[in-house]
Amino acid sequence: MTFEITPADWSGFQTVMGPKGGCGGCWCRLWRVPKKVHDADKGDGNRDAMRALFDSGAVPGLLAMDGATPVGWISVAPRTEFPGLKASRILQPVDDLPVWSVSCFLVMPPYRRQGLSVHLLQAACAFASERGAPAIEGYPIDGKDKYPPVYGWTGFAGAYRSAGFTEIARRSRTRPIMRKSLD
Repeated sequence: MTFEITPADWSGFQTVMGPKGGCGGCWCRLWRVPKKVHDADKGDGNRDAMRALFDSGAVPGLLAMDGATPVGWISVAPRTEFPGLKASRILQPVDDLPVWSVSCFLVMPPYRRQGLSVHLLQAACAFASERGAPAIEGYPIDGKDKYPPVYGWTGFAGAYRSAGFTEIARRSRTRPIMRKSLD
């Protein structure tokens, strides 16, 4: 199966997020704001804030399209746009390199387990590289055999490895920091 991966628009993003807004009303804002703000805005507040981000002209991620149907999402932006990463004791910056981060995936159920995450990661690398990023990082799940895909919103380490990322730090048994140089 071939997917076209394009800069996200609001309509396509909203389709992939579904009526509940991704995982429990997050609307892909968990690491974009302090946790207290995210939790207070759960649902409509997070949706409205992401809509405002799209309306500002920002491109907070990419969509995978199967023809005219949006089927997957990846959030990618400079790490500085995700203050929640810095607040995390296990995902704090490894160094001072101005990396970009992949903070979230969402793949529609019929399209899971087809390699779409790898395609999304490759497209995110190209997108970040075109915008001058020296490297890109991700924070996948690793080491858990059974993990519900909907809760694997940071992606899985195998997809990152397949896309050429390597582990650069691990402060948790199940959460590596993986990076790919874009130079």
